[in-house]
Amino acid sequence: MGVPLDPPKRREEPPTVRVEPAFSPRIIIRTLFIVVFFALALWLVFLLRKPISWVLIAVFLAVALSGPVNWLDQWMKRGFAITIVYLALLLIPIGIASIIVPPLVTQGNNLIQNLPTYAQDAQEFVEGNSRLRSLEEDYNITEKLQEEAEKLPARIGDAANVLGDIGLGVVNSLFALFTILVLTAFLLGSGRGWVERAIELQPPARSARMSKALGHMGKAVGAYVGGVLAQATVAAVSAYIVLIILDVPFAAALAIIIFFADLVPLIGATIGAVLVGVVTVFADFPTATIVWAIYSIIYQQVENTLIQPQIQKRAVNVHPFIVLVAVLFGSTLLGVLGALVAIPVAASVQIAIREWWDYRHERHRAELTAGAVPPGDITPPKPAPA
Repeated sequence: MGVPLDPPKRREEPPTVRVEPAFSPRIIIRTLFIVVFFALALWLVFLLRKPISWVLIAVFLAVALSGPVNWLDQWMKRGFAITIVYLALLLIPIGIASIIVPPLVTQGNNLIQNLPTYAQDAQEFVEGNSRLRSLEEDYNITEKLQEEAEKLPARIGDAANVLGDIGLGVVNSLFALFTILVLTAFLLGSGRGWVERAIELQPPARSARMSKALGHMGKAVGAYVGGVLAQATVAAVSAYIVLIILDVPFAAALAIIIFFADLVPLIGATIGAVLVGVVTVFADFPTATIVWAIYSIIYQQVENTLIQPQIQKRAVNVHPFIVLVAVLFGSTLLGVLGALVAIPVAASVQIAIREWWDYRHERHRAELTAGAVPPGDITPPKPAPA
């Protein structure tokens, strides 16, 4: 009798894996839901673009003003410190208006009253030039200009509608400014508390890295704002001295224009120099115009090679190409205001990316050396029940 053979073992079949079709109704519905969600989110952002821009501006101002507020906070309550900083900000436009507005009003009235005289002088100048006199005989240019100049005082009343539109725009701008200042005051009043509370929700190692990055961002923005204000002040004072030497009228008002124009990166200084150059044409041409042009070229070279690189290096350390792209994007989105905040925003993004990269590198290195993620990045497992 033979030895009984073991029954053959049944070959185990691998578990079947259900593969979902690439274009199943479930995937299509999920994709459509994601697309619709993002479209609605973008539409909502577009509708709220104005208040969102106000909030972003308030955040930037809060970061920029946190330096003087924190410094005053050492000797007084934070509310008083914010009030003093706000009063200082309020005195700046009042002082600028007191310098610019009276001369502009006076010269505007003089221009309106003397326009007929200017037209008569132009006519006499044309009659003294044979070529211009021939053009005058064909087209009667100066006669038409004189007629329009005589009608100008009577047409001042027609400008009421234009002034009304301008007034409405001023009211809207003041409302936006008031809203931004209120939001900034709330952010300054709470300090970094609202940010720290959000950071505390993250794991300890990650929250420490985020807090460090935010600290670097605040220092970069504050240093940039202080440096740019110092740069604009130097440009305005230098321009004022040159304009006084050249005996150009409204030197203080023109220096203020140089100050604000110099705040705009890349092209601001050139725009300010051109505007002042136009005034020098009417003040003392060609002497004042030539001297101002030479001064502007030399000063811009000094500013671009000595002053501005020091600010960029110490404050933001952003590559010139990134500066150019950031200014283009910012000016396209928010105009002049976007150009003003473009560089500190680019610096903040650069700091955030660098800190995130360092954090990922340290995490990966810890995983390779210890076989685990850094302590605090994961929640410890719960003990097994007895």
